[in-house]
Amino acid sequence: MQKVRVLDYPVDKHLTLRERIVDFIKDSVVSGRLKPGERVPEQEIAGNFGISRTPIREAFRQLESEGFITVTPRKGAVVSPITDKDVSEFYSIKSLLEGFAARTACAKLTEKDLKKLESLNASMARCAEKNDVKGFFKVDAQFHDAFLKACGNEKLFILIHQLVQQFERFRITAMSLPGRMQDSVKQHEEIVGAFKRGDAVLVEALVKANAERGRDVLVEEISKERVKHAATH
Repeated sequence: MQKVRVLDYPVDKHLTLRERIVDFIKDSVVSGRLKPGERVPEQEIAGNFGISRTPIREAFRQLESEGFITVTPRKGAVVSPITDKDVSEFYSIKSLLEGFAARTACAKLTEKDLKKLESLNASMARCAEKNDVKGFFKVDAQFHDAFLKACGNEKLFILIHQLVQQFERFRITAMSLPGRMQDSVKQHEEIVGAFKRGDAVLVEALVKANAERGRDVLVEEISKERVKHAATH
């Protein structure tokens, strides 16, 4: 964190102060400037942003709910570790729930819905070209929301949203890995193709495979980091 000044970080002026702090810390965690187990320097962030600690604590509450940090009394905020067990469990549930939602949505998607999915995937391809992880992540959420809403099961939609919000860090970290965004665009193309053909069984399999691919690349990265850590200690 010491290597990066807030002044060097591109800030979206439309964001609230809390959102800017959340954004800044997320970026520091995902990019590896703040590592698992490392303390989030609350005082330093307050000084850099020129603010009191109140908005920082509000930001910490959100970051804790999304799995980025753990806040403990007297210790403050620490970057949460990512374990392959947590990753595997999250993506297993996501794959089952989203696969079921996609299969249910298949017969209900309109021509307009299908065009929207194609347009969103084209936006994702442009984000991938620019290596814009944040932009990609935002559009990817809209892509999944399009068929989750179309499935017509409101409780399922809420359940999936709560789950993905709680483990947002895993998904952003997976998207940040080299080649993952391009890989995801290809998978989405196949999903849209299966939706167009009305092949509910294939749609379910492809949506599950999309989640499982996110799991595989992230588990592989965790294993690499573990080996690297063992070699240097």
